[in-house]
Amino acid sequence: MWIRSTMAYRTSFALTVAGNLLVTGLDFATILLMFAQVDSLGGWSLPEVAFLYGVSATAFGVADLVLGSMDVLGGRMRDGSFDTLLVRPAPVLAQVAADRFALRRLGRITQGVLVLGWGLAHVDADWTPVKVLLLPVTLLSGAALFGALFVAGASFQFVAQDAAEVQNAFTYGGTTLLQYPPSVFGRDLVRSVTFLVPLAFVNWVPVSYVLDRPLPLGLPAWTAAASPVVAAVSCVLAGLAWRAALRSYRSTGS
Repeated sequence: MWIRSTMAYRTSFALTVAGNLLVTGLDFATILLMFAQVDSLGGWSLPEVAFLYGVSATAFGVADLVLGSMDVLGGRMRDGSFDTLLVRPAPVLAQVAADRFALRRLGRITQGVLVLGWGLAHVDADWTPVKVLLLPVTLLSGAALFGALFVAGASFQFVAQDAAEVQNAFTYGGTTLLQYPPSVFGRDLVRSVTFLVPLAFVNWVPVSYVLDRPLPLGLPAWTAAASPVVAAVSCVLAGLAWRAALRSYRSTGS
């Protein structure tokens, strides 16, 4: 329904997607401005950072397209309209994900793919069959990891009911963090992003392996292929949190 509504005004849709692409592109413009003054950032060259940025932005863009509407959940619970989703013959999570579905978010994915393509074309990497296969697996795993964060954040809104910004701190804030090399951050932050909220497996760990760089925190090389496992575990935990939160829901009352 939301897609049909959006495509009813095709020129407006095209302009909105273009605007979304340009606005999200400001993040990479900031990185370009940094490299106008320095030759490397934390020991990483511009193509390497573009590679890092492209993986994070593309993975997050896919998750944001599918599950980015989760932040409306708190508002629905406060005004009582969430109750109408419970009586429909469809999974509640799917309904929340489809609520106000914004096809304009394709602009973010396009922007991420363009930067990723440029980075791959200019990065100095010793490509092997394993590394080539690792790239699409990393993108899919990264999208699943961000998706798990969206669902976990939505589950938290059952408790806080006004926690959209808390959720955004881990989703939008997480992808912004991952756009920069791990070497520019403190060890404690890198440790928390690796073991507490495992966002490092979106791009820091696999990209470091592809570029033959030391993995964050001295992790062994085999962990570069652990992203699918980490993503699967995160999705299971987020799913359990969602089910528990949904069962605890007691409506808004009067």
